[in-house]
Amino acid sequence: MALFEKIKQKVFNEFIDIIEWTDETSDTMIWRFPRYQSEIKNGAQLTVRETQIAVLVDEGQFADVFQPGRYELTTANMPILTTIKGWKYGFNSPFKVDVYFVNTKQFLNQRWGTANPIMLRDPEFGPIRMRAFGSYNFRIQPDPIPFIRNVAGTSGEFTTEGISDQLRNFVITKFTDYLGESKIAALDLAANLNEFSDGLTVALKDDFAEYGIELTRFLVENISLPEAVEEALDKRTSMGVIGNMAAYTQMQFADSLKDAANNPAGGGSLAGDAMGAGMGFAMAGQMAQQMANPQAGQFNPAMQQGGAVPPPIPPQPMYHVAINGVQQGPFPEAQLQQMVQQGQLTPDTLVWTQGMPAWAAASSVPALAKLFGAVPPPL
Repeated sequence: MALFEKIKQKVFNEFIDIIEWTDETSDTMIWRFPRYQSEIKNGAQLTVRETQIAVLVDEGQFADVFQPGRYELTTANMPILTTIKGWKYGFNSPFKVDVYFVNTKQFLNQRWGTANPIMLRDPEFGPIRMRAFGSYNFRIQPDPIPFIRNVAGTSGEFTTEGISDQLRNFVITKFTDYLGESKIAALDLAANLNEFSDGLTVALKDDFAEYGIELTRFLVENISLPEAVEEALDKRTSMGVIGNMAAYTQMQFADSLKDAANNPAGGGSLAGDAMGAGMGFAMAGQMAQQMANPQAGQFNPAMQQGGAVPPPIPPQPMYHVAINGVQQGPFPEAQLQQMVQQGQLTPDTLVWTQGMPAWAAASSVPALAKLFGAVPPPL
């Protein structure tokens, strides 16, 4: 008798009487209860937690679906399975079915990005390449059967990794098409990221729904341009900030003179900097003149045919200046005027230029004496 009880206890212990799933992962979408060769006992307890749905599958046929709650599996709450099995008057024996738990929570921060640049025709820059990246959130639809049938199949455990590549292909295809049809200039893309995100959320919903998935949110976080285009934009921005090139060059030259006054030992460097600033000032003047008169820098055949060609502009005299006993220069007259205003050049400062027999005070040189006309004499 004792042997019979042991055999009976062993057999009934193999029957499953508690069915539940505690998810300890963050990416599992489908999990099949591990029944193996055991059978589910009549009256077994099924626990479906929040953010879960349980689906019973009998020999490949979808049967009953259980929402969150606690159930005792009987003919009363398994009407579809009861019909499939032909249990007209109830049953008392164990039965075999596959129990799939479906995770209905949102799967957040699924990343997407363009593996290769997207070729587009920009209305301002012409053909350019763009890259983009962002994220999206999704979850399994309230009816999980389409997802199990079309995606998970008979897999005992299905994670987001198994479908992320396919979803990413949907995203890239729709994004490329949507960006091309928008005709938005590259410089205006940053101001339209929210509109892109909302529009693509609507455009992608049907594609996701075919797999039994609901797209809850789609975000375009960044659209970047090639480095060459970004460098061109940086240069354009710098020109816009500088504005008046001639005034900017004058300011730079005045700052260099201040630095030289605070560091008399750097005379050699001042000379080079001043020459460079003078050349930049001259170039800026030419640029400003050309912008004011675009035809000035263009070839005019009428001038050649007329035969009247003006002579070359005589070279501007350059002056060497003795500042704190250190020879500096040569400087053009325009820069000497700046030095007078900064207090670097006084009437008693010694100067020399080609053709002068010796160094002389600046006020004694006729070409420079006029620079001190508006400067009051020292007290």
